[in-house]
Amino acid sequence: MKFTRLFFLLVLPVYFFSCKPQQKMVNYLQHVNDTTGKGEVKTPDLKIQKNDLLSIQIFSLSTKPEQSDAIYNQPAAGGTTTAGYLVDNNGNIIHHRLGVIHAEGLTKQELESEIKKRLTVPVELLTNPTVVIRIQNFKVIVLGQVGRQGPITVAGEKLTILEAIGLAGGIDDFGKKTNVKVVREQNGRRETGYIDLSSKEIFESPYYNLLQNDVIVVEATNQKYKDAEQARIIQKISFAFTLVTVAATLANIFIKN
Repeated sequence: MKFTRLFFLLVLPVYFFSCKPQQKMVNYLQHVNDTTGKGEVKTPDLKIQKNDLLSIQIFSLSTKPEQSDAIYNQPAAGGTTTAGYLVDNNGNIIHHRLGVIHAEGLTKQELESEIKKRLTVPVELLTNPTVVIRIQNFKVIVLGQVGRQGPITVAGEKLTILEAIGLAGGIDDFGKKTNVKVVREQNGRRETGYIDLSSKEIFESPYYNLLQNDVIVVEATNQKYKDAEQARIIQKISFAFTLVTVAATLANIFIKN
């Protein structure tokens, strides 16, 4: 009889701890209404950062052998792709023909204009040159409550936060969709912003379109910590119950003998 009462005293707390109210799940774009034809698609004008790897291709209308644009382009690696120019810690690239060029903080268009200027002023090295620049290592990092943590590298130069979260396997049941953190470095300064993936204002956020080297952090909800604490309590109660059961069994054996 005493053992039965003790059994209920130990089992009932486990039962009550295991019974928790169901949490309301927040969906992506939950508060977004049908705005077809009304929303303006915005594409950020990327600024070049340190450690960016730039592909720089130069073309011209010159037909003179002494003004060939070929000498201003890096030899192809393996005959297919260029090696690229790395933006160093001083924010510069070292072009194999034009020398040191400051690139950090410039847009691709601004750097293209600077290279065109060096090709035409004060001496016209090429006739009507065209410069095409691409960022070869556009990447972001996704951390926290997602399917797959780590860096995400894309071939293009445009990536939204929804695309990045999708490529990371989505936010799991314990992740906050309403308060996703974005850590961004620009012009030698670090900033932290937050974005609500369920909000109708998501497309207006400066963090909707990601910049290269952004770090996205999906923090855990309070429910995760509550569940972890509950699991520890249940584990302790279960362990205590096991000890009591063993003790009661041994006591019955010795009493009978």
